[in-house]
Amino acid sequence: MLKDEVNAALKVLQDGGIILYPTDTIWGIGCDAGNPEAVKKIYALKQRDEAKSMIVLVDSENKLESYISQVADVAYDLIEYAENPLTLVMPGAKNLAPNLIAADGSVGIRVTKHPFCQQLIQRLRKPLVSTSANISGQPSPKNFNSISADIIDGVDYVVNLEQHDLSEKRPSTIMRIEPDGRFEFIRK
Repeated sequence: MLKDEVNAALKVLQDGGIILYPTDTIWGIGCDAGNPEAVKKIYALKQRDEAKSMIVLVDSENKLESYISQVADVAYDLIEYAENPLTLVMPGAKNLAPNLIAADGSVGIRVTKHPFCQQLIQRLRKPLVSTSANISGQPSPKNFNSISADIIDGVDYVVNLEQHDLSEKRPSTIMRIEPDGRFEFIRK
């Protein structure tokens, strides 16, 4: 089942499509983080201002340096000891679609522990965009049942995993980290 869903989602991503999928936090809308046209589709679906950047998921902390010019050592400690999923906003983003990178050159990046996400990213060999499955300004969905029909109908593929899980999920903790190691919480 997991393998079939990874294969189906992978094909959509490789064709420049967008998917609705479960993550280690809330349900997300995603695409290949290197494809600016696919990123545009997500902004349009969410009715989101392109100045508001979205986060990307990687499958291991070893990949951080492929997408961030200078990763502060403290970032690895924070990832290792975080009790909840942790998104790190870091400057010096690289090798990503330009419309994913904030005006200040930063990007939010999270090392996912979710088996579906990890396998999909490994097969795609690129990071996966992850943004909450809602129209901009509306509440983030707590589970699959609270995702609006506009979102479900607007993606190219809905991953058929965890749709019956009614537990309420929460977005990740977000911290900004500077190359010199200074950090601050943006969302706890």
